[in-house]
Amino acid sequence: VADRCTAKNVTLTTRATGGRLWADRQRLMQVLGNLLDNALRHTPAGGHVTLTAARTGAEVAFTVADDGEGITPEHLPHLFERFYRADYARDRGRGGSGIGLAIVKALTEAHGGHVSVTSRGPGHGTTFTATVPASAKTTPRGEGQPAGVPTSS
Repeated sequence: VADRCTAKNVTLTTRATGGRLWADRQRLMQVLGNLLDNALRHTPAGGHVTLTAARTGAEVAFTVADDGEGITPEHLPHLFERFYRADYARDRGRGGSGIGLAIVKALTEAHGGHVSVTSRGPGHGTTFTATVPASAKTTPRGEGQPAGVPTSS
């Protein structure tokens, strides 16, 4: 993602606080990758994207904020629906397929978390937050691994 930000002249800033996180690292990376791809797609050259990871109590919140296009209020409740696109006039070369944010929601919820989005409207950027428990109560199908710890194959 950093290379694509550089190529598009978008500044990517990362901030992290807290400790370990018990999660399926591959799926969590898919969540963050989808959110970052979405932010980069809708942020013009010269813009900014920020990824923040912060532990608050028993949860870790991953926030991806941009100062790009923004989203009108009527679209916000539908963004996590499969195949929903806020602007159907966008061509496939610029717009997504409409499943990336649905995947974000499904994977975040599979971790026992939740996802949200805010925007003050067009021209004011967008902020997505995926919040997951810092530790697993139960590990479904043995998939969870502490983030940062190698998984065995």
